[in-house]
Amino acid sequence: MSKSWWLEDLPPLHSARVFSPDIEIIGAGVTGSSCALSLARAGMRVRVHDAREVAGGASGRNGGFALRGGAQAYDKAVEFLGRDVAREYWQLTEEYLERLAALAGDALTRTGSLRIAADDEEREELRAEYEALRADGFHAEWRDKLAPPLAGRFRAAIFHPPDASVQPARAVRRLAEAAAEAGAEFVEHHRVESLDELEAERVVVATDGYPSGLLGELEGLIIPTRGQMLATEPLAERLFAMPHYGRHGFDYWQQLDDGRIVVGGFRDAALDTEFTDVEETTAVIQDALEQFVASLVGRRLEVTQRWAGIFGLVLDFLPVVGRHPDDERIWVAGGYSGHGNVLGFMCGDLVAQALLGGPHPLLPTFDPARLVAA
Repeated sequence: MSKSWWLEDLPPLHSARVFSPDIEIIGAGVTGSSCALSLARAGMRVRVHDAREVAGGASGRNGGFALRGGAQAYDKAVEFLGRDVAREYWQLTEEYLERLAALAGDALTRTGSLRIAADDEEREELRAEYEALRADGFHAEWRDKLAPPLAGRFRAAIFHPPDASVQPARAVRRLAEAAAEAGAEFVEHHRVESLDELEAERVVVATDGYPSGLLGELEGLIIPTRGQMLATEPLAERLFAMPHYGRHGFDYWQQLDDGRIVVGGFRDAALDTEFTDVEETTAVIQDALEQFVASLVGRRLEVTQRWAGIFGLVLDFLPVVGRHPDDERIWVAGGYSGHGNVLGFMCGDLVAQALLGGPHPLLPTFDPARLVAA
């Protein structure tokens, strides 16, 4: 019951053997695999290490949402970053969502997503975000009337047409396969305990919320946070056609093609226990998830699997991407605050482009040094 639904029946990965790597990457999730793919295609010798298997961490343990944008609501990002930077950031995530769709193949389905309001206060917040998105030219639709089983329970919603449902582990495995075909080496089931073990002159730490022990004073500033999920028995009726998320992201769910519902969240039911790197489910949150599903569908459903994953939370809700402030050898990419499927893919490539000598103009916005300065 503790194995993620997404990690079932994945084929083994075969990769080349790389001698004298130019760059080594710690973490074979979406970030590390994306970074490896870009570097290998540019002709770099790349070796990727993971303590488990490709996508065995958060990349194979999340809600399966591929969303544009960052972890903040768009109107809040405009206030925090300024309109020009926020617009460029959102546009960039849309571009990378398109790229991910092309690489993921049938592991990603363009369904759109529905961000829903649980009460009138959240409805007003969603409306402000919707107006800001529309004002800056982003495609979004306002939904005042919701169909059952959402009707009567939720107040309104924003439909985001670009978004998608993704089988995250399978999508990441395809990134890794493409990187391996381009010449990258993947060393699975090998935890790097010290940088002294590594040969390359440059190292990318791409473990997001999982502590690596390699980041010095940055360690812990990307806060390990547990996300719990469950999967139900398949339902004959089709109730949810896309990813749904509400209550400021504390509730999220979707219905898969086979009819089962995967649901996560309710971290706020026990916040004192969920800032942790321990990948265990707890009775309090699992019970809350079961009750939530029962209230959505009108009856208790059999739970077939339960699992947890660790993501990296950052207090300003911006990714942490760039050179380590105290060690020129180390680069870092992580801190997606629960939005890692697209942001991780994007940030892995942004690190790769910077290592290849072409840093993106947005990279200073994500500079790891800001965490230490704060």
